[in-house]
Amino acid sequence: MQRRFLPLSALRAFEAAARLGSFKAAAHELSVTPTAVSHQIRALEAQTGLELFDRQVRKVTLNDAGMLLYPVLRDGFDAFEATLARLMQQRTRTQVSISATNAFTVKWLVPRMSDFRSRHPGIDLQLLASDDLVDLRSTAVDIAIRYGRGPYPGLVTEPLFNDRFAPVSNPRLGVTSPEDLERVPLIRFDWKRPQPDNPTWERWFKVAQRAEPPQASGLRFSDEGHAIQAAVAGHGIALVSLALVTDELQAGHLVQPFGPAIDGHTYHLATYADRPRSAPVQAVAQWLRAQAAHRE
Repeated sequence: MQRRFLPLSALRAFEAAARLGSFKAAAHELSVTPTAVSHQIRALEAQTGLELFDRQVRKVTLNDAGMLLYPVLRDGFDAFEATLARLMQQRTRTQVSISATNAFTVKWLVPRMSDFRSRHPGIDLQLLASDDLVDLRSTAVDIAIRYGRGPYPGLVTEPLFNDRFAPVSNPRLGVTSPEDLERVPLIRFDWKRPQPDNPTWERWFKVAQRAEPPQASGLRFSDEGHAIQAAVAGHGIALVSLALVTDELQAGHLVQPFGPAIDGHTYHLATYADRPRSAPVQAVAQWLRAQAAHRE
């Protein structure tokens, strides 16, 4: 089928019905009637000579042909949406979006926002905090901060800095040596992507060549940022990223009473390989490099 004959309205109706599993839901999304959606899809099937759905009472499911067509249309419409969103942002005001984990956004990026605004008053920075990996290909995200070893297929990446983890605690707890770990609760957090070289308490005790003391109680969080706040509040001692507690250590809200510090992973600056870096995106990337170089 030649491009000029593509039935775009019918393809849009098919994509919505396939994604939502319902002609009625597709009609609601497209602001038309279910009959109109049904007619559009019937016309598409007639034009292609293919049946695309198995039709059941109150439900439709994709058949083999439909399952081949749907992901192609879904990815195409996602790309349309992302590109149009980017163009609309550029038309109104220059905006650059950064995707990063919750902990990195709150503890590393947010404290540096005043510096960014003073250096780049003409750029609006949008911070998108999520521990789920964001697909830069099908979203309007300009820059992602990836944490790990890589590689990252489809992305152009460069290391920002290597992470280090060490025990930290509120100075009021009076922790001064590893022996104090026998009386102070250990604060832990769950890694979203478990790996054998994640900097955990178990790994720390192995590197420190110490036996892990029996703990009557402890705290575990789903997010590193919450573990840091628990340590600041004096609820125990946490093994966390030193890069994320720089402000707390400088202000005296936390202390690093002893070592060793162990290696974490690497923070990478990532952009989508097939998307040219605009001047504002390049400016933000350069600012991130400078902040990483002077984080100490």
